[in-house]
Amino acid sequence: MKNAHNAALRAGFLGVAGAIGIAASGWGGAQEAMPEVVCAAASPLPAELASWTSREPLAAAASPAGLADAQLVIGQAVDAGLQPTRDVTYALRPEKPGGSVSHGGLYAFHITEAGHYRVALSSAAWIDVVHQGKGLVSTAHGRGPNCSGIRKIVDFTLDPGDYVLQISANAADTAALLVTRGS
Repeated sequence: MKNAHNAALRAGFLGVAGAIGIAASGWGGAQEAMPEVVCAAASPLPAELASWTSREPLAAAASPAGLADAQLVIGQAVDAGLQPTRDVTYALRPEKPGGSVSHGGLYAFHITEAGHYRVALSSAAWIDVVHQGKGLVSTAHGRGPNCSGIRKIVDFTLDPGDYVLQISANAADTAALLVTRGS
């Protein structure tokens, strides 16, 4: 009788434990398998990001000496052609330079009117804005609109002048890029 009772308890315990295990594995599996946002159609972008869908290719400079050929136009998105990290000489050492298999590069841009500006990027690469040899502190970080392809947006308050945008630690040799006036 005692053995039959112990067997019943063990079976009940194993049944409960199994149910917990199945529930836990189902829950964990659901977390791991959760899809990204699925987009039937892209939503219209805010006016400041409108050029994101009409990018032109523009190769990054591998050093400050090549910036004349890597000029960004404020408000016009580009498909940034990046260089292997080992071939890039930055104007200022990036906070996150990336490893030997990453990519990066430099772009120049000119600000005519003081204000709030945004750098939008399709990847998680590191962004530095350099002015007169000093790295600037960003004022905000965020994501782009859902389904837009904009992975991150970094905001800066800029005065009139010439700037260098540095991209570092990018996994691929291209990234979509836009510097635009914030609204």
